[in-house]
Amino acid sequence: MVSEQDVLGALGTVAGPDGKTPLPQSGAIAGLSIKDDKVYLSIAIDPQQAATAEPMRVAAETAVRKLSGVANALVSLTAEKPAAPPPAPPKPQAPRSIAIPGIARVIAVSSGKGGVGKSTTSVNLALALSKLGWKIGILDADIYGPSLPRLLGLSGQPESEGRFMKPLEAFGVKAISIGFMVDEEDPMIWRGPMVMAAVQQLLRDVAWGELDCLVVDMPPGTGDAQLTLAQNVPLAGAVVVSTPQDLALIDARRGITMFNKVDVPVLGIVENMSYFLCPHCGGRSDIFAHGGARAEAERLGVPFLGEVPLHMTIRERADSGKPVVISEPDSAYAKIYMDIAGQIKEMLEKGQQRVAPKIVIE
Repeated sequence: MVSEQDVLGALGTVAGPDGKTPLPQSGAIAGLSIKDDKVYLSIAIDPQQAATAEPMRVAAETAVRKLSGVANALVSLTAEKPAAPPPAPPKPQAPRSIAIPGIARVIAVSSGKGGVGKSTTSVNLALALSKLGWKIGILDADIYGPSLPRLLGLSGQPESEGRFMKPLEAFGVKAISIGFMVDEEDPMIWRGPMVMAAVQQLLRDVAWGELDCLVVDMPPGTGDAQLTLAQNVPLAGAVVVSTPQDLALIDARRGITMFNKVDVPVLGIVENMSYFLCPHCGGRSDIFAHGGARAEAERLGVPFLGEVPLHMTIRERADSGKPVVISEPDSAYAKIYMDIAGQIKEMLEKGQQRVAPKIVIE
């Protein structure tokens, strides 16, 4: 098994941020973690060096991957703020818009809180868009709780193609997730800057090829990953997933407000777990109330995309890695996702992709 000293020894051939001092002696290594045959490294740089530090990051990743016993390595750059504030606040730098060659549109599927079925919705919508004739990729941006490997029944590590990773593929859809690089039970104990760097790498260091749309399964909330994506990628729109009860709708409202503030069009709201259908008698129960997301969409002036029931079939197919859109394409549940995907596709074909905004937090 590779050791920390082995990694540091390999990094001795890589120059640090100053271009001269070996990386291990430069004081720039902010974090080093080894999980079995996988290595995770974080390099701290001055924010002004962000544009020029990429060759150093690539060289470090290449050096570590050459080590015997290393199956994969992920090296990220983190820009730390100085300990003491400058006399006068600097002018905010314009964000660097990450070009993703070959991808026509990028959309985010988001939720204000966890546990509302956002990832299941993301996967079924991506597969539905693929069945409607689009070339689709899906990115799992939830670094702390990746679920894409389980939902698509995928395992194994992405192969390398030069400096790029090759996405895995399931049911005709290309997919990438940090979950392909770590064990399912391993926690990702990373700080915000490392999460933001990882999200950017999963976007720009993947050989996506030609896609009509990249669907990004966002982590819940309105934090670092959401701002990183909105600031660096010209999002074509966002889909917000909520359950009907007031508590979930409060958080969904925050998510919509965030997208409005960063000038991302909200394509609409999906009410997930909208009602429960008993598998024995067929009776309907509104466990989480009903219609709250539709009313909220009308109040906020955004499209209401549809209601997805709480049903064992959807859950069972998701857990087995065979989403209902694929495993039961003629079912009522698959048709709901197909209808929602059709609305999204129509809106995206009519709309114009926006320019990534400049975000200033006062």
